[in-house]
Amino acid sequence: MTTSTSEPAFSSLAADVKQGLLRSPKKLPSKYFYDARGDELFQAIMRMPEYYLTDCEYEILETHQQDILRSIGRQRFELAELGAGDGYKTKVLLRYFLEKGMDFRYCPVDISGHVLQELEESLKQELPDLKFNCLEGDYFEMLEELQYDSDAPKVILFMGANIGNMTREEAVGFLRRIRTNMRPEDRLLVGFDLKKDPDVILRAYDDPAGTTAAFNLNLLRRINRELDADFDLEQFRHWETYNPITGAAKSYLISKKEQMVTIGALKRSFSFAAWEAIHMELSLKYSLSEAESLLAEAGFSHTQHFQDKRAYFLDTLSKPV
Repeated sequence: MTTSTSEPAFSSLAADVKQGLLRSPKKLPSKYFYDARGDELFQAIMRMPEYYLTDCEYEILETHQQDILRSIGRQRFELAELGAGDGYKTKVLLRYFLEKGMDFRYCPVDISGHVLQELEESLKQELPDLKFNCLEGDYFEMLEELQYDSDAPKVILFMGANIGNMTREEAVGFLRRIRTNMRPEDRLLVGFDLKKDPDVILRAYDDPAGTTAAFNLNLLRRINRELDADFDLEQFRHWETYNPITGAAKSYLISKKEQMVTIGALKRSFSFAAWEAIHMELSLKYSLSEAESLLAEAGFSHTQHFQDKRAYFLDTLSKPV
């Protein structure tokens, strides 16, 4: 397992929390959701009946695996997945590629060493013939490393609608950075959550069992533990909104009362007004044309679209132009 050369997680967490809580409105970066407990909660979210995204993308990969391989058009390639998680959906492709005798190596990339260790163990047990190399760290650093490590064409996966956790401007910049690490023969598969009935979207991010709320609140628990803070989780509530015009689903934690929170590692306190919100996460939804426009602006030409039967979700295979 490769370790990133970036700054230690503690110092980056402290710096980002300080910057976010000094903003107006306050904001905490969602990338820190994924400690060991956060990983467990997110796996639970993906199994919820209300969280349609996992089932939709699984259906796409299972239904269109032959078409995806045909569109890749390579016998030998490196399969790099950004934000691999537990690999639940990706294993559909891995099994199929192995069955078809493809000469490939799977390179899952994630910032969570905990989830990569679990993925590594499951791959050894479930797919003993698979060649793989787990990479822990920054996406772009790991992509650069892969460029030097192998001259095989790359197929880069960025699935799970992770592109929706960025604003459109951030997404364009992110995809452009990916493109700088790609050659003309490389391919990119991006997952987009499509615009749909707002009630369906809201239920996915505000489930009645409160799993998503626990996932958001766990970040406060992590800050308490790692930064010596005193957030009282009982005094914050989860709130979800969806704007059908912009496609933005946004998660917030709302302070139930006027309160002061001290973060020992930062040697300072932060005041919260009653009902003041902390912006926790953005999940941007796209139309088909908006997804195509985004890819084109970032320097990609889509080669094929793949959708589930309800047209809730889109995986697009693209090439750099």
